[in-house]
Amino acid sequence: MGTVTIRLDEKADKELSRLAKRLGKSRSEVVRDAIRGFETRARLDLIRRELLPKAEALGWLTDEDVFRDVS
Repeated sequence: MGTVTIRLDEKADKELSRLAKRLGKSRSEVVRDAIRGFETRARLDLIRRELLPKAEALGWLTDEDVFRDVS
């Protein structure tokens, strides 16, 4: 496992400590969870950007458009 040092301003540091305490996790666990969440959102955003032009070409601009064509 690697080690990363980050600098937080006082407000962010206190909020991280409060959040960790409320969740019953260590500060490191909260940061790892946040990184995993960020990575997941970034991957989904990349997929969305790749698929959006294809969906638009099919006329799929809303959920209703998709439901209409797959139902």
